[in-house]
Amino acid sequence: MNNDEIIIAASKELDIVIDKSNHSNLSQALAEKINELINNDFQKLISILYRIDVSESKLQQVLAANRQVDAGSIIADLIIERQKEKIRTREQFSKKDPDISDEEKW
Repeated sequence: MNNDEIIIAASKELDIVIDKSNHSNLSQALAEKINELINNDFQKLISILYRIDVSESKLQQVLAANRQVDAGSIIADLIIERQKEKIRTREQFSKKDPDISDEEKW
């Protein structure tokens, strides 16, 4: 899986610029943006989480179990995890099966 894909997808969703040469700051940059949204535009954050398709029940469970941890960091990790799932799914379904004839392909 390509980290650049994750960075591009996450930064696009949250409208932030992340240095592609430093993958370690992805979670931190996302957490900072998310904390900003929590404080200033919570509805936009909810909209983003819905659009990315972060599981609401999973988010609630993780936040409840980790009350001492920064919420922005938790949400950032869930966003990164979800983006990775989407990329794996796309890769899985984009692989061509050489055994299928052209007539049977859609």
